[in-house]
Amino acid sequence: AEDRAEMDCFFETEMPGPQDGRALFMENCAVCHGENGKGDGPMARRMQKAPKDLTLIRLRHGNAFPRAKVMSIIDGYARSDIAGPGMPEFGELLEGDLVPFDSGDGIQTPTPRKLVALLEYLETIQEDRK
Repeated sequence: AEDRAEMDCFFETEMPGPQDGRALFMENCAVCHGENGKGDGPMARRMQKAPKDLTLIRLRHGNAFPRAKVMSIIDGYARSDIAGPGMPEFGELLEGDLVPFDSGDGIQTPTPRKLVALLEYLETIQEDRK
């Protein structure tokens, strides 16, 4: 039982959490999306297309956080064919070690730790229906 507790503790500290993602968000996303993710960062007014309010992702998707869709946006895959200026790709978020990530299909896929951390943070800032 003691070995199991050590293993659980090890995996908890190894997996990225929302606190790791918050630091990455402040460093990479807040300039456009704002410190609270509402789309009101210092650069927002200068953009042709306003940044999305990231606190409403779950509400915009039927009260379910679309993990696979969000991951494909932050990793750049879903935006690779978007013409014109918009959300930049953040290559450094693709660097580093990989961790298992379940996008909702039950399959653990090796995914860059920083991307998983950022997604975990975004999931925690979602607003509830009023």
